[in-house]
Amino acid sequence: MAESNGRESPSHSTVRNVVLVVLDTARAKSVGPETTPTFTSLAAEGTTFENAFATAPWTLPSHASMFTGLYPSDHGTHGDSFSLNPDLRTLPEAFAANGYQTLGISNNTWITEEFGFHRGFDDLRKGWQYVQSDADMGAVVRGEDLREKLEATRTHLFDGNPVVNAANILYSELFQPAGDDGSDRATSWIDNWLQTRADERPFFLFCNFIEPHVEYDPPREYAEEFLPQDASYEEATAIRQDPRAYDCRDYDLSEAEFNMLRGLYRAELAYVDDQLAALRSALEEAGEWEDTLFIVCGDHGEHIGEHGFFGHQYNLYDTLTNVPLVLHGGPFTGGGRSRDLVQLLDLPTTLLDSAGIDDSSLREQQAGQSLHPDSDADSREAVFSEYVAPQPSIDRLEARFGDIPDRVREYDRRLRAVRTQEYKYVCGDDGFERLHHLETDPMERTDVSEAEPEQVQAMRDRLEERFEPFGTSTAMTADETPMRDGTKERLADLGYL
Repeated sequence: MAESNGRESPSHSTVRNVVLVVLDTARAKSVGPETTPTFTSLAAEGTTFENAFATAPWTLPSHASMFTGLYPSDHGTHGDSFSLNPDLRTLPEAFAANGYQTLGISNNTWITEEFGFHRGFDDLRKGWQYVQSDADMGAVVRGEDLREKLEATRTHLFDGNPVVNAANILYSELFQPAGDDGSDRATSWIDNWLQTRADERPFFLFCNFIEPHVEYDPPREYAEEFLPQDASYEEATAIRQDPRAYDCRDYDLSEAEFNMLRGLYRAELAYVDDQLAALRSALEEAGEWEDTLFIVCGDHGEHIGEHGFFGHQYNLYDTLTNVPLVLHGGPFTGGGRSRDLVQLLDLPTTLLDSAGIDDSSLREQQAGQSLHPDSDADSREAVFSEYVAPQPSIDRLEARFGDIPDRVREYDRRLRAVRTQEYKYVCGDDGFERLHHLETDPMERTDVSEAEPEQVQAMRDRLEERFEPFGTSTAMTADETPMRDGTKERLADLGYL
């Protein structure tokens, strides 16, 4: 599977602990030695998958695929249905059922108990919130009064080591880095948890770092490293960052402004890469690093002016679906670089194999295949992705902006894509289709569907083998998931509502 790098294969095929870190909105093309040296070092020591693909272009369905091993139209969590199906087995549930301590820290509003992602976690924390009560793992949100904040502080102050906790709480509140949206607090929590845990069970740890997501607001010192030479920090951070408003032509962005936004985005990647380094150091200091499988991936990518888009909705270009993926430790140590086509929904069975867990409920459910070096699975000939429904819906856009451009109205459709090493085919339930020859058109700029009808048919056949016809597998019905006001505010800030 992997290209040789001259190092011997590891002698052990399983690990004790598993740590899954998601760099929210990290696209593969923007990750490298300049922006993410820690990630690059992990890749050099472990196994990196250069052709890893998300099943969807945004957070909710992509994480659901990582947790269940299913495509969006199969797990049913997408723009028309926000809640994770309670009948599906999740990755944390599998680890919990097999004797693992399970901890999750999410810095993305979608990945919370409101949408069903808490199942299987002993504790799922919200990294953007100050401190959390036991009843609502983070009841302190914008607008809640000081009494509730102090009560939540009192509740958690005496968990574990009270002196360490008090110092961490004080530090997080008084010295949280400017531009941080929870990742520094998350790494502090994890460090404290590792130092004070008395549980002798192995652990499964999930963490989402959201900083590369809009709005890009990196600390000044990071921004100044990546901005164009003629751009100031003040000028760059003053640019309006509202992807849905940009889509609806409520405002425009020049190429110079997009260049500054790309600099801010790369700075955000550099910032969370330093959080990766802190997380690794915490595991090393706790004596857990050598027996831990450490996975780092993006959940989807981002458009920053490419193809005329800002954000990560309405299409399935590789800019949105090609994500970084590195596995470090255990059987993946010294694995080199693989150009095989892999998917994020391959992670559940891969992690079970790496931990030596035989959880039949999750294994029988998932559609992925193991990336473990000892797996006898054949290399994938193709990968698939879906965009089940616009998010936000066209109705929500009309409610916010009134008249919207015909260009945006066209995006009220379902999309599916199939990608091989040579071709990429995308089609919609409205008759839309594009074919790209990736070897000559890696940026997917030229549609060759009319020139290569036989290839179009071959790719259609692949999609039909994988999915039921449009309109038969997933009902396009309105979601009834209730949301708290604070949730709506954060999702609006992220461009989802």
